[in-house]
Amino acid sequence: MTKRGKQSAGLLMYRTKAGGFEVFLVHPGGPFWAKKDAGAWTVPKGEIENGEEPLATAQREFVEETGFTAQGTFFELGSVTQKSGKVVFSWAFEGDCDPAELRSNTCEIEWPPRSKRLVRIPEVDRGEWFTPSAARTYLRAEQHAFLSRLEEKLRE
Repeated sequence: MTKRGKQSAGLLMYRTKAGGFEVFLVHPGGPFWAKKDAGAWTVPKGEIENGEEPLATAQREFVEETGFTAQGTFFELGSVTQKSGKVVFSWAFEGDCDPAELRSNTCEIEWPPRSKRLVRIPEVDRGEWFTPSAARTYLRAEQHAFLSRLEEKLRE
């Protein structure tokens, strides 16, 4: 981690449908998020490693968290700052996938907190396609700006 603080990068995949579009969001894995739904979903994202380009991070993390390859033209959606202070950069691209085929990498966390017991969890436990209005219910509030910027770009 650099002095600039934690930074992550992610990709917001969208697909066009008759009369509009849908976005693909993921739900964090693990016991902390197990019973959280509305306001818990996110764009697939991960921490930027020192020296790594943010778009390269976003592409790597998309594959790691979903098992799907991100291909096509990427356009920048800017950044947001989450409540934790973490800055998240995002790009959008048009694509498609079957959420039932999602395969996430895993990580170790201490659970319960301060128990010194490590458990292995999937970083993402599921993904789903959402209309923009439904996405506003499920997506983390800090990331709503990504959805608004995508809507603006698609109107152009």
